[in-house]
Amino acid sequence: MRELDQLLTRYLDLGWAQASEAERGVFLQLLDCEDDRLWRWFLGHETAPDAPLDTLVQRIRALPAPD
Repeated sequence: MRELDQLLTRYLDLGWAQASEAERGVFLQLLDCEDDRLWRWFLGHETAPDAPLDTLVQRIRALPAPD
């Protein structure tokens, strides 16, 4: 999904450089998830199954939208 690509790219642009090794590992886990599941998490319809994933999803959702 193009929308997911935009969200994840925004994280790479704005958050990756400051991310800890642990957070980078969680991001790599996120990339292994199915698009339909990611979409439900990012829309807030469901919560990721574990706390680190959910924390990162919420962090990505809170990133400023591009101009």
